[in-house]
Amino acid sequence: MDGLVWTKERREPRRRAPSVERFVTRAVAIADAEGVDAVSMRRVAKDLGSGTASLYRYIAGRDELLDLMIDAVQGEDALPAPSGDWRADLRECALRLRTLLLRHPWLGAELTGRPALGPNSLRWYDTVLAVAGTLTSDATLAALAVDTVTAYVLGAVGGEIAELQASRRTGMTEDEWRASVGPYIREVVGGGEYPHFARRVAEAGDVPAERSFELGLACVLDGLAARIPRT
Repeated sequence: MDGLVWTKERREPRRRAPSVERFVTRAVAIADAEGVDAVSMRRVAKDLGSGTASLYRYIAGRDELLDLMIDAVQGEDALPAPSGDWRADLRECALRLRTLLLRHPWLGAELTGRPALGPNSLRWYDTVLAVAGTLTSDATLAALAVDTVTAYVLGAVGGEIAELQASRRTGMTEDEWRASVGPYIREVVGGGEYPHFARRVAEAGDVPAERSFELGLACVLDGLAARIPRT
């Protein structure tokens, strides 16, 4: 327990030293703009015009800083209290998580590892468990329902974020990328070796990310309704 940032007594900042909240806010801004790999104790302290030793006085290391960052962003948008309509409430939780992940593209990878245990993270999880509890009184099934919806959101949004990162990395918009690969795609389609892919190119329209997300989420919720008996 002594090693958890949440169990430590928070020191008061020295005169003119940035507060822990300012350090965390700056770290989140760096991660949003440049990726979480750009976040280091030295970089955060330097950006705030403080010595790295000052940051270590309040935060033991980068792992603690990441824990504080995760908890800070999960406290940005509080989830509404359960209404009793588990499907509508779980849908709303999923949509809010998607918004949060798109706002902070680095967050998804951090949430797929060890569980977040900060107060904001626990409050978020507790609320979603309460929502699932209106579907089933079985605590195990409720937790599995939450995990299933969360896994879907992380996977679906991960694809959206990958596209955004590809655009940033290549300097090409999606339309520009499509134009650049157009000749190759036409050659592949014309060869006749991949008929289902050719039909996809010829007949299937592009689906906006929001609509695709909503359709997948509806399928997940349909599955939960079918597999978990309402209690």
